[in-house]
Amino acid sequence: MALPDNLAETLARAALDAGREILAVYRDGPTVSVKSDCTPVTEADERAEAVILARLADAFPDIPVVAEEAVAAGKVPDIEGRSFFLVDPLDGTREFISRRDEFTVNIALIDAGVPVAGIVYAPALKRAYWGADGVAEKFDVSDDFTMVDRRPIRCRAKGERLTAVVSRSHGDPETDAFLDRTGISDHTTVGSSLKFCLLAEGLADVYPRFGRTMEWDTAAGDAVLRAAGGRVTRADGSPFLYGKTNQQTDTDFANPAFIGWASAA
Repeated sequence: MALPDNLAETLARAALDAGREILAVYRDGPTVSVKSDCTPVTEADERAEAVILARLADAFPDIPVVAEEAVAAGKVPDIEGRSFFLVDPLDGTREFISRRDEFTVNIALIDAGVPVAGIVYAPALKRAYWGADGVAEKFDVSDDFTMVDRRPIRCRAKGERLTAVVSRSHGDPETDAFLDRTGISDHTTVGSSLKFCLLAEGLADVYPRFGRTMEWDTAAGDAVLRAAGGRVTRADGSPFLYGKTNQQTDTDFANPAFIGWASAA
């Protein structure tokens, strides 16, 4: 698909405005509740999602949006045969609650099952990543929530030793077994979708994930990684796609295990 001319600007503004709402709650201390799937949610999730949905509806009224908190409330648009947005207003809620700064805002555009554009913004770290059309960028965010120091990023070539990036909050035996099986001893732990971004900017080589994720958790980081020259596959090497509804073995929009790879790793 041809990307809309105002896509990058709209997604960046939506993410930065959402980050402003998140940081306001972060400073004051969030009130935490638990959703029906036993995952935590705060008012920051809800306020950020409202900002993003308003921005997307204004700019792209004909493109449906699948957003985490809306889906939890039973609001699921018809995406059959259509491009659509995936939104996670606050990825890394556990990091947010624990006052670790590695939480992000994730917005991605999906076309034919593939994330063709996405932004990942880490408000507390004041940095963000964008990817689309084979071009990935990293930029800083100033105190007045504007983009500064924008620069291109790219996955690194494979070296003699691979470095893995793994989940800070969701370790599991399958990941340990994968690292043992592939002979990878060097690894670092990071929260949220920043794991994809570390691969995209050439700081790591592989991101294995065997624990449960949802499509809105991964789509934006996946878009950045693919634009930087990397790839994401299912654990068996088959294509990793989005828009998974009516699944026989899991809920709508639930992901299987996957591996994110830097360009030549």
